[in-house]
Amino acid sequence: MVNKTGARPPGGLGAAGALVTVYVAVVIATLVALALMSFEAPRLATGDAWGHAVVVAVFAVVLPLRLRSARAGDAGAARALGVIAAVLLAVNLVEAALPGVFPGWMRIEMVAIALLMAALLVAMRRPARR
Repeated sequence: MVNKTGARPPGGLGAAGALVTVYVAVVIATLVALALMSFEAPRLATGDAWGHAVVVAVFAVVLPLRLRSARAGDAGAARALGVIAAVLLAVNLVEAALPGVFPGWMRIEMVAIALLMAALLVAMRRPARR
C-alpha cells in the first residue's frame, strides 16, 4: 500500500472538504445559538427551529463520514455527498420560504446552508486538475 499523505484528493474533494467543514461549523453555531436563545429569547428558539437543527446536525455527522470514504476512493460515497448536498439544498430553500414557520435568523441560516450545498455540488462536479 502506498502512503498518500499530503496527496491532493481527486476531483473537487479539496474544496468539498472545506465546504463540509464550514457546514459543520454553521450547524454547531446554530445549535449553540438555539441553546442560548432557549433561555434568553424562547420565542426565537421554537420547536420547529429545534427540529430543523437536529436534522441538519445529523447530516453534519454523515457528510464528513461520506467525504472521508470518497477521499479513500469510494465512488458510492462521492455520489452520496452529491445526493445529500442536493437534498439539503432543496429542503433548506423550501423551509426558508415557508411563511411563519421559522424565525428570521433561522431563515438566513437555511439560505446559507443552501448556498453551501450549491457550492458543494459545484465542487463535486469539477473535473480533477492534474
